[in-house]
Amino acid sequence: MKLFTKLTLFITLSKLAIVALFVWLLPLLVDKVAFEYTNTYLKEQKKKVLKEIEQNGIDFYLQGDDSYGSYTLLKEEYISLEPAGITFLPDTIETSMRVVENDTLNYRVLTHVLTYNSKRYILEVGKSISAIGQYNRPLQKMALYVLIGLIFLTIVVDLVYTRVLLRPLNVIIRTKLRNRKFPFKEELPPLRTSTSDFKYLDTSLAELMEKIREDFEKEREFTSNASHELMTPIGILQNKIENLLTDGKLDDETHVRIEGMMRTLNRLKRIVRSLLLISRIENDQFVKKDTVFVKALVEEVMEELGHRLEEKELQFSMQVQETSMLRNVNRDLIFQLVYNLVNNAIRYNKPAGSISISEGHTNEGNYFLAVADTGIGIPEKDIPFIFDRFKKAKNTGEEGFGLGLSIVQSIARYHEIDIRITAEEERGTQFMLVFPLSV
Repeated sequence: MKLFTKLTLFITLSKLAIVALFVWLLPLLVDKVAFEYTNTYLKEQKKKVLKEIEQNGIDFYLQGDDSYGSYTLLKEEYISLEPAGITFLPDTIETSMRVVENDTLNYRVLTHVLTYNSKRYILEVGKSISAIGQYNRPLQKMALYVLIGLIFLTIVVDLVYTRVLLRPLNVIIRTKLRNRKFPFKEELPPLRTSTSDFKYLDTSLAELMEKIREDFEKEREFTSNASHELMTPIGILQNKIENLLTDGKLDDETHVRIEGMMRTLNRLKRIVRSLLLISRIENDQFVKKDTVFVKALVEEVMEELGHRLEEKELQFSMQVQETSMLRNVNRDLIFQLVYNLVNNAIRYNKPAGSISISEGHTNEGNYFLAVADTGIGIPEKDIPFIFDRFKKAKNTGEEGFGLGLSIVQSIARYHEIDIRITAEEERGTQFMLVFPLSV
């Protein structure tokens, strides 16, 4: 999963968690706000009553009676004033029931004890609970709508900012990591960003790739030079040995030994030629301008290897159309590529086994050519290493993988061919060559 996708999920889920928590707490918060507002309102009403008493006297309310009571038409609010005796109580605000005209209602009541002309009176100012709660639901809805709007706005802002913040990282991945062709010949401009971490990452990657390129060039140069230098003494030795073999003065035992030396020399010569071929491929010394008919090329490969099929009694099948072709490739290299794969399929096959070559297209539309066998297969742990040079196969009694698959990999890289391997021990192996769309 991409970093931006993870951040998007985190931002969205965290905002949704906030919304869920707020929705759960909203009724409590609204009730708390409503009661706090009511408490303030009751205190203001108390102040008004006390001010009226201070200015106009307590008879302004009592009108000659011992007590006073008044309430609104819907009984939402009430004020009462009555003697308190000698009791002194601090101001209290609580929710309690009151009887108003034979109706028992819940009120939020402020109770205050005041003294006037040496007499104590209890003042009560109340507001019904139903009146307090009638605005709670609209208030909750409004608060929820505002919250959802703010959450949506912050998500958009966060995503835009995250995209802008991660843009340098996307540039690094797109230009310096994805679809880069080894050995990184092209030079890319430094990343423009104000984020020091991305600058450091970009610089480190550039230095690392340059180091890899330099080491690769040194290895390639050494391989090329060493191979060229080796061919001269090998050729001289081969001529001298051939002259010795044609000399009739050698006894039988010496002749056999020299023939063994000749076989070893030929093997060394093949290895050097393979290294030279790899070096030439990696140095782009081949032209990719040929158009190759796949079926004709496979048939040509099988003509050269047909005798080996007969030796192992292997069955061969091919499902390739006459019209299938590859454009802008090097025919000799593609021939060598298919030849090496089929040669390996024969070498590591079981007696009376089979080899098949088929074609098709991937889901992305790329053309592929698959070489499958019923041989000994490849252990899963060895698959990442089969293209290593001079790699030895186990339990086969002969050289394995070696330079053959190393040449396959070099040719595939040169043509931007993707090699996909499917293998199972004792069941067989399939090499699928996926060609780029431009081929």
